[in-house]
Amino acid sequence: MRFTRLAIEGVQRIEIDPVADERGVFARLWCRDEFARAGIPIDVVQASVSVNRRAGTLRGLHFAWPPAAEGKVVRCARGRLVDVILDLRPTSPDYLRHVAVELDAADHAALYLPPGVAHGFQSLVDDTEVHYMMSEAYRPECAAGVRPDDPAFGIRWPLPVTCISARDRDAALFDDAVHRRQFAAGIPEAGHAA
Repeated sequence: MRFTRLAIEGVQRIEIDPVADERGVFARLWCRDEFARAGIPIDVVQASVSVNRRAGTLRGLHFAWPPAAEGKVVRCARGRLVDVILDLRPTSPDYLRHVAVELDAADHAALYLPPGVAHGFQSLVDDTEVHYMMSEAYRPECAAGVRPDDPAFGIRWPLPVTCISARDRDAALFDDAVHRRQFAAGIPEAGHAA
């Protein structure tokens, strides 16, 4: 595997080194030791899948409050998507900075997202499938998100949005002071998702 650091501290792109022959291709997608040598300290405790029927589907931007802040490995298993990573760690030198990365099932690349960054994606083709490996189990009381169209972040999604959940569409606009307090405090009080 090849690991490339991206513009946000801790975020890495992971590319495979496939072995091809007349049968097809074989490649390693996960290796705890290789990830550790690349400085990615993730113990996978949960894996999930997202299937997106229509191009233009937008999911995110999601993250989890401490103590359930999770590291993630995200891979496009079918189709193609643009993944947006937004640094929401108040102590990070990249706080509120975002990067967009295209993931294509054809090249099997993945992204490592450290705890405290938000992530969302938009499917570029119909029937896009995304696989996630997480360092923490899902805890609904810690799940949070920010609006993907919040002007505070200036994110430009590549396609018109064809499908988005009400939760993502109607999330409150970002408030820096509230976010900093909540990040330090951990699990949010009722009604304070972001």
